[in-house]
Amino acid sequence: MSSSNSSIPDPILEGLQRGWKVFGGARAAAPAELECDVAIVGSGAGAGITAELLTRAGLRVVLVEEGPLRSSSDFKPQREDTAYANLYQEAAGRKTADQGMNILQGRCVGGSTTINWTGSFRTPKDALETWAREFGLNEFTESQMAPWFEQVERRLNIGEWQTSPNENNAVLKRGADKLGIPAFVVQRNVKGCWNLGSCGMGCPTNAKQSMLVTTIPAALDRGAQLLVQTRAQQLEFGKDGLVQALLCQPIELNGTPAGAPVRIRARHYVLGGGAINNPGLLLRSKAPDPHTLLGKRTFLHPTVASGALMPAPVEGWAGAPLSVFSDHFLHQGPVDGPMGFKLEVAPVHPGFAATNLGGFGPALAERVRRFPNTQVMIALLRDGFHAQSVGGQVQLRKDGSAVLDYPLNDYLFDGVRRAFLAMAEIQFAAGAKSVCPVHELAGDYTSMVQARAAIAKLDLRPFVTMVGSAHVMGGCGMAADAKRGVVRPDGQHWQIANLSVHDGSLFPTSIGANPQLSVYGLANRMTQGLIARMGGKVEALA
Repeated sequence: MSSSNSSIPDPILEGLQRGWKVFGGARAAAPAELECDVAIVGSGAGAGITAELLTRAGLRVVLVEEGPLRSSSDFKPQREDTAYANLYQEAAGRKTADQGMNILQGRCVGGSTTINWTGSFRTPKDALETWAREFGLNEFTESQMAPWFEQVERRLNIGEWQTSPNENNAVLKRGADKLGIPAFVVQRNVKGCWNLGSCGMGCPTNAKQSMLVTTIPAALDRGAQLLVQTRAQQLEFGKDGLVQALLCQPIELNGTPAGAPVRIRARHYVLGGGAINNPGLLLRSKAPDPHTLLGKRTFLHPTVASGALMPAPVEGWAGAPLSVFSDHFLHQGPVDGPMGFKLEVAPVHPGFAATNLGGFGPALAERVRRFPNTQVMIALLRDGFHAQSVGGQVQLRKDGSAVLDYPLNDYLFDGVRRAFLAMAEIQFAAGAKSVCPVHELAGDYTSMVQARAAIAKLDLRPFVTMVGSAHVMGGCGMAADAKRGVVRPDGQHWQIANLSVHDGSLFPTSIGANPQLSVYGLANRMTQGLIARMGGKVEALA
C-alpha cells in the first residue's frame, strides 16, 4: 500500500472528534439505562438504512452493534489476519451446527456491508413472484419495488462497474462468451474506487459506500447513539405482550463479558442483526412463536468453487473482486425445479484461498505455489424454492449463542454436480490448462472430457465437498398471514406490535443474488412505513 494513503480522510475519526455519541469497546462505557424512540440491533444494511431515515424524521435512535468500530485507518494494512479476526463473525470461523459449512458474516460497524465485495442486485423477478404466490406478498412486484431501489441506488452510488474486469473476472466473461452463455457486468456501490481488490478486508480508501461511511455517520450526525462491542442479549416483555426493554451486554472482542449490562427502553425495536443472530435473540427472549416458524427456513446460497490453472498470471488478489456474473444457470427450468445457481468469481487472497480451496500437506503447498496463475469461479446455489430445499434452522447452544443447523441433501448435491460441470466448461473455454473442482477427492483435470468423467463420479457429501456461504437469509420470514410468516409484509412482528425486522431475515426464500441491495430496498420501504405509523414526518432517502 502506498504511503499516499496517509492523506485519505477518515470520516469515522472526524465524526468522533465532532462529538459522536459512541460507547463501548475502547470508548467510554454506556450508561446503565438509555431511552430512545427506536432501538436498533445491528448496524449493517438494514440497520443502517433504518437509522438514517429515522433520524431524518427527528426520532431518537440507539444502535447496538456486537462488533467493534473500525475505519479506513485500521484497514490500510490490508492484512487478512487482522481483518478476519476483527471484522467477521467468530473471526471468519462461523460454521453450521455440524461444522460442514463455513459462513462468512460481518461483525463490525457496517456489518457485512463493510466487508462484502460490493455486488448490488435488485431482488430477481422470479423470487418476487414466488413470494407473492407462496407467501401472499402481492405488494412486492418489480414495479412496486423499483422506487425504493432507485432511492437507495442514488444514496449509495450503485451503478455498473466502469473499469475493465481484472483477469479473475475476465476468465468468466471470456469463457462464457465463447460458449454463448450470457455474462454481465456487476453493479457496485462504490465512489472513486481505487480498484485495489481488498474489499473483504474493509475499504482503506472509503470508496465502498458501506453503511460504515454513509448511513451510520449520517445518523450519528443527527444525534443517534451507537453502542459497539455490545451484544443484544434479551428482549424483556411486559404483560401487554410489548417489548419493555432490550438488555445488552458489553463484550470483549473475543465475546467474553466486559462490564455491567445496559438496559435500553424504546417505543419501538428494530432487529437488523442478521439471519442467525435475530432468531437467536428472539429464541433467547422466549418471544411468542405460535406457529413454530421462528428460525426455520433460514437460507444460505450454498456455494461451491472451481479452481483453474491459467497459462498466464491471473493475480486474483488485485482489482475489484467481483465485477462479472452470469445468471444463465438460474433460468434453465421452473424456479421449483432442479436447483439453479449464479456464477461469480472469488478473490485469491492467500489466507482466504488456502483455507477455502481444499487440500492439505504437499498438495496444498503446490496449490499455493500456483496462486499467481489461479482463477477461482464460484456457484451460488439458490435454495428455498423446492420441497426438498427448506433451508436450515437457527437453534441455541447451551450457552445461549445462536447456531444454524443446515443439512446438505441429494437435491442440493445434484445442483453442486451441475455447477462443477458448468464452471469447468467455462474455465476450459477461457483457456485453462487444468481445472480442479474444490472437493477433497478431486484432481487437476487437463481436458473437459476428463473433467466431465471425473465430476460424474465424485462422491458428493459433507466435508469432502467444500461448501460455504457469505449470504444468510430468512429465519424471520415475512408473509401475508401469521401462519406462514414471523413478520408482516411491513416488517412488524405478527405477535409483537412494537418490534420489527429490517434485514435479510425477512426473506421467505433465498433470492439467487447477493442480498445487500434487496435488504436496502426493503429496509427503505419498511422504515418509511414505520415512521408514518409512529407519527413522524416521512422524508425520502436521497
